[in-house]
Amino acid sequence: MEPDGTSPRRWLAALARLTIVTGASLITGLRYLWGRTGPMANQTVYFANHTSHGDFVLLWAALPPDLRTLTRPVAGEDYWNTSALRRFIGRDVFNALMIRRDATGGPGSGDPLVQMGTALAAGDSLIIFPEGTRNTSEEVLLPLKSGIYHLSRSFGHVRFVPVWIENLKRVLPKGALLPVPLACTVRFGEPLALIPQEDKQQFLRRARQALLDLRPEYDREAEPAPPAPASRDTQTPGSGA
Repeated sequence: MEPDGTSPRRWLAALARLTIVTGASLITGLRYLWGRTGPMANQTVYFANHTSHGDFVLLWAALPPDLRTLTRPVAGEDYWNTSALRRFIGRDVFNALMIRRDATGGPGSGDPLVQMGTALAAGDSLIIFPEGTRNTSEEVLLPLKSGIYHLSRSFGHVRFVPVWIENLKRVLPKGALLPVPLACTVRFGEPLALIPQEDKQQFLRRARQALLDLRPEYDREAEPAPPAPASRDTQTPGSGA
């Protein structure tokens, strides 16, 4: 779905989109690697690790141009609604799906899973971060929230593709005003499908492992012990930006 707005606003959004994507690609020396299936026009949920505010920008930039127009990043409304500039970038430039991370769940438009389900039902592809928040810890990957399992169960026709974003945490370290030029790689894995009779914990373990398996060899020296998956069904795999 295209963002609302006047023609000049859409033109400005397109210019800002090109500038941001080009700048991010140049600063990071963006490289992207696809699995055997490669990029496809099929409806997809891209789920990735989350260490930086720039994660969805880099992942979105790594998609072929024709897929970018079909793909909406899931972003935290509490972050992207704090200023007119952020609202413009989130809503007009990237057509992000804004979610309320303080929602308590249950039926209704305030439930993040309902919002994501509505977008998927409308034919959108999504970028989600199933850790639920930016990982600023020393852990390689935080426990995955259960929202990705519920989405996979409800939308079996949608591809769920794991994505590992490498090095961006070092490009945009916490508290830094300017990015540090450093090569980044976005690695796309093979689609992950829910297995019949598979329960939530089993699926979350497989999804977590699918992400960890995309790490470069040098980053696998110490395999982390998998933390217990999140237990609350209302937790959502939204953006921690």
